Amino acid sequence: MTKFRACIDIHNNLVKQIVGGTLTSALKTNHTSPHPPAHFSTLYREANVTGSHVILLSPDSQPAATEALSAWPGGLQIGGGITADNALDWLDGRGAEKVIVTSWLFPRGRVEVGRLEELVAKVGGKGRVVIDLSCRRVGEKWMVAMERWRRITEVEVCKETLDMLSGYCSEFLIHAADVEGLCLGIDEELVERLGEWVTIPTTYAGGGKEFADLERVERLSGGKVDLTFGSALDLFGGSGVKFEDCVRWNRERS
Repeated sequence: MTKFRACIDIHNNLVKQIVGGTLTSALKTNHTSPHPPAHFSTLYREANVTGSHVILLSPDSQPAATEALSAWPGGLQIGGGITADNALDWLDGRGAEKVIVTSWLFPRGRVEVGRLEELVAKVGGKGRVVIDLSCRRVGEKWMVAMERWRRITEVEVCKETLDMLSGYCSEFLIHAADVEGLCLGIDEELVERLGEWVTIPTTYAGGGKEFADLERVERLSGGKVDLTFGSALDLFGGSGVKFEDCVRWNRERS
């Protein structure tokens, strides 16, 4: 069954919601929270919103990310600048449940299997690894986008790719970069395809605008894909989705 998963996006040590793809150009910010990261970690812990993630949107945000993790030791995933060299520090040193790895896997725009093998070996198994396949629509396909969603790689998000990568991770996080932060609706076709393709836990993020999107994702994916809300959530200044409704949804399915 589809569950709600929460996020804490951190930019310049502040919790923000931004429009996808604007990090390297004219930054468009939907919301900057007055609350520190630990505020959200505590909310998620108390509501038992497991599988939620912290994303560093700027390299200077490590102090805030560490604060977020410390409020729920072993309860949150961490992504943004993760490599084989720093993954264990985030896991064992700062208390992340899992590391989310993305651009580092595609040094030349292709999957570097050697890096996957190195990462899994260093952290002690694929159970501590999440692969983020942020993607953009290119014609009739979805292609992985890296370097803050600006560079299109040669890697297609499809069943073949997901089957191969599932041997090196325990979950997928799929950001639909074209609709991220716009609150204009999810990429329904992508969600439906993910429901057909994935064999491990998978979370979709991008475009969620209303509570009904949880039901929509559950129907389209056959309950195989979870959903993250960002800018539409009341915690981040949105009006389309109430956090308490999402928590109730999860409890009804536990």
